[in-house]
Amino acid sequence: METKGQTNGGYYAVIFTSLRTEGDNGYGRMAEEMERLASAQPGFIGVDSVRDASGAGITISYWESLEAIADWKSNTAHRVAQERGRSEWYEGYKVKICKVEREYSSGG
Repeated sequence: METKGQTNGGYYAVIFTSLRTEGDNGYGRMAEEMERLASAQPGFIGVDSVRDASGAGITISYWESLEAIADWKSNTAHRVAQERGRSEWYEGYKVKICKVEREYSSGG
């Protein structure tokens, strides 16, 4: 995870799981723009994202507070991307918000 700010627990993770529709339809460009905008948002810590060949994906963004998450959810450009996601990019999706109490790792 690429992070900025706090990473020793006591922050939040927004877990976005999705199944994509076929074709890009501008998705790749919008995903890059959303990551750029989110990284400039106050309270943003980092993001991890993967997608397999079938179109199933998981993106986890990390935030300092629930207020930062709410601010990002209401960001105008993000709202446009959400609407396009519902109408053309996702067959389905689910969002979970979790509090990260502790973090540890092994190796490099």
